[in-house]
Amino acid sequence: MKKVLLLSLFTLTSFNAYAQEDNTDYELRTDEKYGYIIDKGGKKVEGIVRLNGDAMNPWSNQKKVKFVAVSDIDKSKKKQKFKTLDPDDIKEYVAFDENNEERHFEMIKYTNTKEGFNTATGGLSGNIKAFNNLTKTNQFAEVVQNGKIKVYKLYGYPTTFSAGGQIEVAEKETERMRNSPSYIYSKKGGKIEELTLAKAKIIIADCSYAKGKLTSGSYASLKNDEKKRSGLGRLIKSQIDDVMSNVPEIVEEVITDYNENCK
Repeated sequence: MKKVLLLSLFTLTSFNAYAQEDNTDYELRTDEKYGYIIDKGGKKVEGIVRLNGDAMNPWSNQKKVKFVAVSDIDKSKKKQKFKTLDPDDIKEYVAFDENNEERHFEMIKYTNTKEGFNTATGGLSGNIKAFNNLTKTNQFAEVVQNGKIKVYKLYGYPTTFSAGGQIEVAEKETERMRNSPSYIYSKKGGKIEELTLAKAKIIIADCSYAKGKLTSGSYASLKNDEKKRSGLGRLIKSQIDDVMSNVPEIVEEVITDYNENCK
């Protein structure tokens, strides 16, 4: 039974990946901006880098990217052919999205166990969601903060299958994942871990400047809401801390301040 389930999961995952392939040709724009990739040998190659995902399926940017090198662009042709690259092919890539904003992704080795074990959809649908997250270790994560503490934004992968009463639940779960990415970090090139309110307080403590601001309560995003946590036990309090904290604000306020002022 387990073998059958595993085979089904592989089949559905493979089908989903194939269905998302986009092999359409690309027409050069007059204001074309070049991004770049860093290959496995560390070589930087400039070219047109096209994001594989969008606002509806941001997790697709973590699996693949479309690329055509400058040297392969044939301006005599109306449309250009892309190559599809995945985390086994390159180390990182920089692309410009539909708003011409620069997006930077790096290949990391990380298993999103939080989403893997959060099988909110239940049943086969939930098992496939768990499989999708627990089996993807090498993936592209978006760099949102660079420096001594590097922070990445990482989306969970939704289920590739739902039926019957699971459909509505699966759709709500996918919407949640779309709007609530995880933020993970690496300090000085060390182990990649999930960024939480509690972790943020710990990782900035080696800098007297940041520690002083934390102690004085200068960081609004790290302030505790004692009223809402009144009467709760230590374990529950810790969990509430993480849930209630606004991690994007912590990244913007605290981690940015640390990287700019702590050497």
